[in-house]
Amino acid sequence: MNTIYAREDDLGADEYIDVVAKSGLNRPIADRPRIEQMLKHANLILTARQDGRLVGFARSLTDFCFCCYLSDLAVDKACQGQGIGRRLIEETRAAAGGANTTTLLLSAPTAMSFYEGIEMPKADNCFLYRRQA
Repeated sequence: MNTIYAREDDLGADEYIDVVAKSGLNRPIADRPRIEQMLKHANLILTARQDGRLVGFARSLTDFCFCCYLSDLAVDKACQGQGIGRRLIEETRAAAGGANTTTLLLSAPTAMSFYEGIEMPKADNCFLYRRQA
């Protein structure tokens, strides 16, 4: 199946929620106002569509020259294994400034093998405050 990749910074909450639910990604999809805020303040969203239907996306925050935080990477489980996640990461890196921009993400424990499988470099110098809600 042909997959079309595009930048869609105006991705709507309904499509986002649908793909998150179908991907297994743990996001607060029952809290629509929070999802809308997450989308509103992201400044780089790359999508993957098949026959016009959203099947995956990468949502990021970036300055387009030094650092890009890839906050969400989600692919519908029915479409996983087609290289969509890898391609969304590649498209995100290119749009965020290419090799001149550091791209980082926090992986869900269940996704670690995916990132290892695509040979994404692993960092061991990260610190974080976890969200309380």
